[in-house]
Amino acid sequence: MKDQKRSSLILPAVAALVLLADQATKYLVRVNLARGQSVELAPGLSHFFEITFVTNNGAAFGLFPNLGQFFVVIAVIVIVALVWYYLRLSDGHWLVQLALGLQLGGAAGNLVDRLRSGGSVVDFIDLNFWPLHNWPVFNVADSSIVVGVTFLTVLMFWEEWQEERGNRQLATAEDD
Repeated sequence: MKDQKRSSLILPAVAALVLLADQATKYLVRVNLARGQSVELAPGLSHFFEITFVTNNGAAFGLFPNLGQFFVVIAVIVIVALVWYYLRLSDGHWLVQLALGLQLGGAAGNLVDRLRSGGSVVDFIDLNFWPLHNWPVFNVADSSIVVGVTFLTVLMFWEEWQEERGNRQLATAEDD
């Protein structure tokens, strides 16, 4: 019982860590770089990635520009939906909580930016290596959302595969 209650804290803990990391890195970029400025973290790393300060008032990858206020509403809806789902999730689903925590922390991080700046988010991770040399600049929140959604999708497929496998084994046992 104690382990189940402890696992219930995974989502808020992960979300808080993502939010903290996202806001701390964005703060460092805002105070140390001018908009449009790029720096490499260490000699030779610019062939792989740089830190480039840009702002984005659209969705991921700069899609739907100038709709920052619309994405404030979307972020609030997503956050409410994630919390609602979390509250209805039975104990013991710690991997699902981890995936949802990544998504919640990322959504909250970008929401904080949009509220602070009138609809824009700070992006700064600029990948330069092939095949991603033209990849749009992104941030910690974006990464957390993508990883969380991907992880949740894999978990869903895994559970479905496990269920189908169990059904096949049951059907085979009944045939014997």
